[in-house]
Amino acid sequence: MLSAAALASPDHLVLKQGEQARSLAIDDLRERADQHFRFFDPYEAEEVEVRGLVFRELLEAEYGEVPQRLTFTAWDDYEVTLGGWDDPNWILVTHQNGEALGLRDRGPLRLVERDYGDRDPENLRNFNDWVWMIRSIEAVP
Repeated sequence: MLSAAALASPDHLVLKQGEQARSLAIDDLRERADQHFRFFDPYEAEEVEVRGLVFRELLEAEYGEVPQRLTFTAWDDYEVTLGGWDDPNWILVTHQNGEALGLRDRGPLRLVERDYGDRDPENLRNFNDWVWMIRSIEAVP
């Protein structure tokens, strides 16, 4: 099995679990993206149209379950460990305004909430668990 570093490419998402790492083609994820909706993106301060996948369903398909906690590593080397993914509200975004996300667009993958309830979009701290530029995802025991 190749190391996670050897698998890393803006064209692939690296999934890790224990000592194992595998790669998913971003183009395959884009083809699987079946969720379309418009919402107000608090970071862009505008209404955007996005397309993506229900993150919980992707986790179940790839890990066989929804791990309690995940460590995300971004292309800018940002890293964060978060939990609470067994919620269909989380969307792994692959497209915005009809265009596939690239690194310059804070892609190729972003994780956002479809509905952020009554949180004030003017307070960006309300969205600290949104992750963009996702390079790898690791299931944490």
